[in-house]
Amino acid sequence: MSILKKHAILEKNVTLLAIFAFLVVTIGGLVQIVPLFYLENTIEDVDGMRPYTPLELAGREVYLREGCYVCHSQMIRPMRDEVERYGHYSLAVESKYDHPFQWGSKRTGPDLARVGGRYSDDWHVDHLRDPQSVVPESVMPKYSYLEQRMLDAGGTLQSGHITADRIGDIMFTNSLVGVPYSDEMLEMAAADFTAQADPDSDYDGLLERYGENVNVRNFDGQPGVSEADALIAYLQMLGTLVDFSTFTPDASR
Repeated sequence: MSILKKHAILEKNVTLLAIFAFLVVTIGGLVQIVPLFYLENTIEDVDGMRPYTPLELAGREVYLREGCYVCHSQMIRPMRDEVERYGHYSLAVESKYDHPFQWGSKRTGPDLARVGGRYSDDWHVDHLRDPQSVVPESVMPKYSYLEQRMLDAGGTLQSGHITADRIGDIMFTNSLVGVPYSDEMLEMAAADFTAQADPDSDYDGLLERYGENVNVRNFDGQPGVSEADALIAYLQMLGTLVDFSTFTPDASR
């Protein structure tokens, strides 16, 4: 009873309650945060991970601008029902180049962490034009206008949502926070941007810089490079960089 009486003092005194609550949160936070400073690396390296290509990064910007993250998460939890439905659970390394990450906290639509390669480009085009035509129960709005919003050779959205040369600028900004874009990648941003959406282009340099697993094709099937091209390029990459048939978790971590 004496302990309860002492606790009652805190309950009746707002100032004391605030002070002790602050102390408890501070101690708990330090217990969680301090050990991280003594770890050499908090994310294990996995073969296959690479930065986004300019076109994929532009698609990610469209994805963020349209609020796709509000209804779709990109994090598969290590639970049987999630793994059986969506695929291998998400690894921290898969989000190492995301600023911000797209884990999400709500799913109106399915998780997209492994959507890459699961559907054809034509399916994605139809889904963006009229979601209910391929998924009748979908509540997703139509995004057919993305095909009409063209990007010029420099990766600039003519609609003004991305100002001139902003693709290169976004890559540069990402490099400042640790994304390993080389000087060559930044210099060739515009060329790589258009090359990825044109299978008839000289895209050897793009593959040398980003790897052989880059998808190179006309994603929306229309002339020119549109926001739909960029968005589909981004979606078709998600979850495809790590070869889980050869992945073995580091048991020492």
